[in-house]
Amino acid sequence: MTVTEQPTPHDLAATALLDSDHPAVIAFAQAHCQGHTDRERAVSLYYAVRDGFRYDPYRIDLSAAGMRASQVIANGYGWCVPKSALMCAAARAVGISARVGYADVRNHLSTARMRETMKTDIFTWHGYAELWIEGAWRKATPVFNIELCDKFGLHALDWDGLSDSLYHPHDKEGRLHMEYVQQRGSFSDMPLAQITADFAKVYPSWSGLTGPGADFAKDVETEVGNP
Repeated sequence: MTVTEQPTPHDLAATALLDSDHPAVIAFAQAHCQGHTDRERAVSLYYAVRDGFRYDPYRIDLSAAGMRASQVIANGYGWCVPKSALMCAAARAVGISARVGYADVRNHLSTARMRETMKTDIFTWHGYAELWIEGAWRKATPVFNIELCDKFGLHALDWDGLSDSLYHPHDKEGRLHMEYVQQRGSFSDMPLAQITADFAKVYPSWSGLTGPGADFAKDVETEVGNP
């Protein structure tokens, strides 16, 4: 379902977190932006963000510096919130109006470390991007890279620039995967203060994911039985 309100100048502006004016973001956007229409260019950016930076929910830095879109490029990895921020910033860097959106989701496929640490299967403030293409806001979720999807047996999220790209409810084996529980809305800038406050409240043991020895790739291999 698309949202019909028109974009504003804020949806093209650089911010401290959606730093579309950062040299690395500009270079990334220019290198991967292909096509003649906004739709074609947005789709090419989507796949560059989805597969160019591995998904890693263990390496989370909720500081302003750690959550900047440009930091995903510097790190070579990210999780849903900063990867979606990069998608938004890259789109703005090439003149496509974009904003960030959030929802709470129930994730049925995770690692043992995540389940033990988080004490819940609800992922609050799951991030995605919305781009203004052909007169409507289109949702894009460039989060799970193709290698991760193959390991976990997930349907990779493709995007045609018009249909909303949202998580599939089931994996390739028909098991429950992702359920959208609550929409939190769309924003011209990342509401980092609220995200940080809610994480501290919902996940008081979050640091257990980022401690010594935490390795998401290895835990995924253990989870799916492919050591």
